[in-house]
Amino acid sequence: MNQFSASRQPMQAQRPATAPGSTEARKLAEDLMDAMNALLGLIERETELVRAGKVREAMTFESKKQELSRNYVAAVSQLKANQPQLAKSAPELLSTLHRHHDAFRAMLQVNLTVLATAHAVSESVVRGVNAEIQKRNVPNTYTAAGRRAAPGPRHITPLAVSRSL
Repeated sequence: MNQFSASRQPMQAQRPATAPGSTEARKLAEDLMDAMNALLGLIERETELVRAGKVREAMTFESKKQELSRNYVAAVSQLKANQPQLAKSAPELLSTLHRHHDAFRAMLQVNLTVLATAHAVSESVVRGVNAEIQKRNVPNTYTAAGRRAAPGPRHITPLAVSRSL
């Protein structure tokens, strides 16, 4: 569907062969790439659902997304702890990870943009509904000077919104 889905597959195939003594480095890199791929797949699906207006269905991914995010953070932490060793033994592997991570960040940015847009739209709808409710509840009165009177606090009706979809 997007340019990142297609670019993810060749990244896996382009993993460079590492030196014989760097099996631990390769394992760390594979763990990180697997964590990014799993999280990216879920985020892409969530983005598609939110774009289609299926927010309730997208919300069902929350627990899985948290679990995959924890796995990603753990893999990044392990890789950071071993980065000096990795830079010496497999610099080409690090450059592949950087390229893959750039695509990952770009897709995260797309996801955040879609979520922010959905939030802004829903907030706009709620504000519009509230404005209409308040217009209907305020009496049309005028002051002695012929200006519209400002409504008092007793005329403002609160709007209750359920956050659970």
